Amino acid sequence: MIFSVEGLSCGYRGASVLSGLDFSVKSGDVLCILGPNGVGKTTLFKTMLGLLPAISGRVTVDGESILPWPPRKKAQVIGFVPQSHIPPFPYTVQQVVVMGRTAHLGMFSAPGERDYELADQVLDELGAAHLSGKVYTRISGGERQMALIARALVQSPRILLMDEPAANLDFANQAMVLETVRTLAERGIIVIMTTHTPDHVFLCGSDVLLLTREREILRGTPEQVMTPENMRRAYGIDVCITRAEVDGHPVRGCVPILGTQRKNP
Repeated sequence: MIFSVEGLSCGYRGASVLSGLDFSVKSGDVLCILGPNGVGKTTLFKTMLGLLPAISGRVTVDGESILPWPPRKKAQVIGFVPQSHIPPFPYTVQQVVVMGRTAHLGMFSAPGERDYELADQVLDELGAAHLSGKVYTRISGGERQMALIARALVQSPRILLMDEPAANLDFANQAMVLETVRTLAERGIIVIMTTHTPDHVFLCGSDVLLLTREREILRGTPEQVMTPENMRRAYGIDVCITRAEVDGHPVRGCVPILGTQRKNP
């Protein structure tokens, strides 16, 4: 499966925020989208999800525009993991996850035994089976994020869009969520995620889309895009890209050089 953005211009009330977007992501790849606040990441995400109409261009799956797709079909192909979600009622984690089965239920139908079994199966595959009976509002941020990922996965999507999946999580929970992203890609799911943390690109990104302050669109592999020069263009600050090897595995990171932003406002 291939998810593509073709000649896309997106914005509000006819005013373009981003334009000239062309990229494709194939099964098993992770595309990380990053850039400074206000550059248009959320606008792009809403347009890819079909929540915001494109000004021009189109979003396709295997060459077919998703614009005419009914919500039910879209939900069966594309899953979405929001940055955070707190339901108004104290549902159990299992109940929250089962909500993802809505796209596969008939009108006025209620989830059946098989839907609950699938919810528990997905939680188990994510290493979160112990959360099933817990109250969603009383678990940690990292555990809630795993529940939201599980909710998206019970839709059986082929494409998963994730809005800053590791935001506001502690170090261990960030690692847990990013490891899950890599596992999903290994299963053949297309993952497109936004992040404010450049290191996340090195940890799980196959490709990166970097949006600069001038709304330039830089696309390529992490090695091609995540350079000190490009990071300055995007964020207006100098960085050092570190490289090391641990047990034969390359490790990379992005470290800001403090004070440089004041020199180049």
